[in-house]
Amino acid sequence: MAAAMATQGERAVLEEEFKWLLQEEVHAVLRQLQDILKEASHRFGLPASGSGGAVKQENFVLSTSGTDQVKGVMTLQGDALCQADVNLKMPRNNQLLHFAFREDKQWKLQQIQDARNHVNQAIYLLMNRDVNYQFKTGLEVLKLMDAVMLQLSRARNRLTTPATLTLPEIASSGLTKMFNPALPPDILVNFYINLNKLCLTVYQLHMMQPSTTKNFKPAGGSVLHNPGAMFEFGSQRYEVSHVHKVECVVPWLNDALVFFTVSLQLCQQLKDKISVFSSYWNYRPY
Repeated sequence: MAAAMATQGERAVLEEEFKWLLQEEVHAVLRQLQDILKEASHRFGLPASGSGGAVKQENFVLSTSGTDQVKGVMTLQGDALCQADVNLKMPRNNQLLHFAFREDKQWKLQQIQDARNHVNQAIYLLMNRDVNYQFKTGLEVLKLMDAVMLQLSRARNRLTTPATLTLPEIASSGLTKMFNPALPPDILVNFYINLNKLCLTVYQLHMMQPSTTKNFKPAGGSVLHNPGAMFEFGSQRYEVSHVHKVECVVPWLNDALVFFTVSLQLCQQLKDKISVFSSYWNYRPY
């Protein structure tokens, strides 16, 4: 009888703790997550409220250690490259080529755009309820955390996992038409985000003669193609002869990645607390 009373008392305490968790701690965590993700949204240049003036422009110098074959100055405005100035030193004759974006052109960085959209979707999920709303069950909280974590994981993955492209896809990209003077047919360029870095890759191509005895094997999709990669574009076959990659750190992208990590940890911690109570009731004989 005493054991039964103790068990009932223990259950009453747990029920009170769980009620406090649902009514108080869950809402405190949701407010904390909202604050963090609003800061992340601000980093992307568009406040979560939708108000605010024009996004500021930031200049970045792209370079790499060990080579000065390619140098570039990029102007980033939110998710758009609004200016690009690239100098390329040709290895064969040290000829210096210069390319810049046409004044009427901007290049949207889809990775940044998608990541920002996922952040704002996570914020919407966190705020999409009345201020006096009370959660009734742990399962309800778990489903919300899973939905928020899915959006945050997708946002992070868009920045950490650049798209794999084939060389013909790069060649046919609208990016090739952005420059003045126009890029020569033996030069390809690609911009992408990798973690907290803005990257520019320049491919120098060798036009393969129809009479060549080299076995032609088209390269598949990749973030970065290596020298020797072959592809066909139009009626011409090409081989990559030189690859130059330059990059720079974008501080606010680094901030955003930190915010994603912290937010995902908060979500998981809340899920773990809910799960502790759920497992208690699932395995007790009442």
